[in-house]
Amino acid sequence: MKMVQFTEYGGPEVLQVIEVDRPVPTGRSVLIKVEAIGVNYADTARREGHYVVPTPLPFVPGTEVAGVVCEVGEETSTVRVGQRVVALIESGGYAEYASVDERAVIPLPDGLDVQQAVALPVQGLSAYHILKTMGRLEQGETVLVHAAAGGVGTLAVQLAKLFGAGKVIATASTEEKREMAMQLGADVAVDYTKESWKDEVIRATDGKGVDVALEMAGGDIFHQTLECLAPFGRLVVYGVASGQFTRMNPARLMGKNLAVIGFFLPQIMRKQTLYQQSLHELLTYVQTGKLTLTIGGVYPLEQAADVHRLLQSRKTHGKLILVP
Repeated sequence: MKMVQFTEYGGPEVLQVIEVDRPVPTGRSVLIKVEAIGVNYADTARREGHYVVPTPLPFVPGTEVAGVVCEVGEETSTVRVGQRVVALIESGGYAEYASVDERAVIPLPDGLDVQQAVALPVQGLSAYHILKTMGRLEQGETVLVHAAAGGVGTLAVQLAKLFGAGKVIATASTEEKREMAMQLGADVAVDYTKESWKDEVIRATDGKGVDVALEMAGGDIFHQTLECLAPFGRLVVYGVASGQFTRMNPARLMGKNLAVIGFFLPQIMRKQTLYQQSLHELLTYVQTGKLTLTIGGVYPLEQAADVHRLLQSRKTHGKLILVP
């Protein structure tokens, strides 16, 4: 089979298409004939050697795969050959076949195609658990979603409404992206490139502040977002896109009983019941039309390096997908 790997850290050019033997599933693992692969910023961080946890070399990126089960291990009990499935894995997705533990595999609902399904695990589960599990969003509360036209942002805007948010405030850098956020259900859209963006957020809450904020930029954006919180507000950090790591005096949290919470998706993956239930719920939202997915482009597996360049240019909208 063909797969994409890198043997050194660096730019997109380090991604190499190679041929290897197809995996043979054993125990509780199943072999998926991959039909769609999700591309994520984590893949680029892995490639550059800047990921949250160490990346061993050689490395095959790719954490989202969807396709058809073609073989199963001798101890498999919940998945059968011929099933259409989606899975979230730690690595190895940039390939024609993927060997996956059956506990990471979720069958696809009828009528849901593999490209829709593969757009969900990383961004969908992140948005879901940032809002519900970590942010503890309650009915009627106000949510601030940064980068609202991005992969997590577009889903967080919609899920916040599905989970009962009273008001969703979206930030984005261009008029086009802010309009997209409004179409997805945001009540207010703010240009975060303006120095006054924090004041606009406060005005949109009648001076009260927001109850839950999603933050993935770091640096000054983190500090300004903290100032946007209402009493008992929760700021959930799920990335450092700016590369600027932040220092904070914890005493700042005391005056309004604030909380800063970290989110790392692999920890959700380790809670099997939570992972399976929430991904199934997300797939059902898409199947029933309650959740809209934005596919930004579909490319051959051999063009993985070009897709990484596109993703890091920050000029794309929606999910980028590779197909073997």
